[in-house]
Parts: sequence; C-alpha cells; structure tokens
Amino acid sequence: MKINISRQHIYLLFVSLFLLVFVLLFSFLVLIPAGQEYRIKRVELKKTTKEYRKYENFHDETAQTLKDMQSKNRNIITAFDKTFNPDRFEKLHKNFFTSLSISKVAYDGVEDEFSVYEVNTTSFLNSPKSFYQFLDALNKTEWIVGVRFPIDFKRDGEMIKSSFTMKVYANNKEINSSTSKSLDK
Repeated sequence: MKINISRQHIYLLFVSLFLLVFVLLFSFLVLIPAGQEYRIKRVELKKTTKEYRKYENFHDETAQTLKDMQSKNRNIITAFDKTFNPDRFEKLHKNFFTSLSISKVAYDGVEDEFSVYEVNTTSFLNSPKSFYQFLDALNKTEWIVGVRFPIDFKRDGEMIKSSFTMKVYANNKEINSSTSKSLDK
C-alpha cells in the first residue's frame, strides 16, 4: 500500500510542526519564566504599596498633629520669636513688686540660641490674690517665662512678703541670624 500525500500537505505538516515546536519553546523559555517573574514583582509591588501607605498614613497623622500643635501653641511659637526687652519687662511688672532686678545669666541647660535672664523679685502683698494677678499678667506677656520654685511667702504683720525667682527665655537673634547666614552659604 502506497501512501499518497501531496507535497502541499507535507509542507503544511512541516510548517505546523515547526510552529508547534516554536510555540512550545516560546512558552517554556519566555512566557513561563516571565510569568513567574511577574508574580514575584507583583508580590513585591503589593508589599511596597502596603509599606508606602503605612508611611503615608504616618506622615499624614504627623502633619495633622503638627498643625494641631502649631495652632494650639501659636502664642508660644510667636513668643520665641520675640526679643526680650528687660526695661519693658520691668516697666510692665514693677507695680507688682517692691524690688525687681533682672540679670542676664549664662545657663548651661538651654541651647545657645536662647538668652536666659534671671528675674529676682520681692514684694509685700496684702493678699495672695495680687500675686495670682501678677501670674495672670505674666501669662499674657509676649515672652516665655518660667517661675522657679519654691516661692517663699512669709507673714509680716498684715502684709505677706513673697520672694521668688523667674527665668525669661528669649530668642538670641544675633546667634540665630549668624547661624542661618552660615547655613545659607
């Protein structure tokens, strides 16, 4: 028995076989490794996206906290920008005390950007209410002032003698302007 296959069918069979081998080789050599690489990169992308969202949420929370703190502490922030004037401080608060002295202190507990002034006061009060009025007036000033404890109250007849020390923290404009100029260079 003789197999009668035409030449066109043989060419078609060889081309089909060649295409089948080409498709199989292309699949196993190119597509499958690229698919595995794609899956690995997709997992890495998901991890990176998750980490990015975590940091983005942290950034947003921190930025919101910063805005809240800046709005809540606006007076304190602006107080650090004010230059302390000892004469003006003395004029504003001299009526509360019998003696008031202001001296600039070299203080190791504060960075160089701030000048620290020590205010020593002595007063004769007829009631502690006037002392608290002074503290309220002190809170309304434009400077950062820390009252150092203990505050000594001693009764002297009808009057109350008080003695205490305050520290006024003022922005040192000369040092800050020179450091900002050196940073700009």
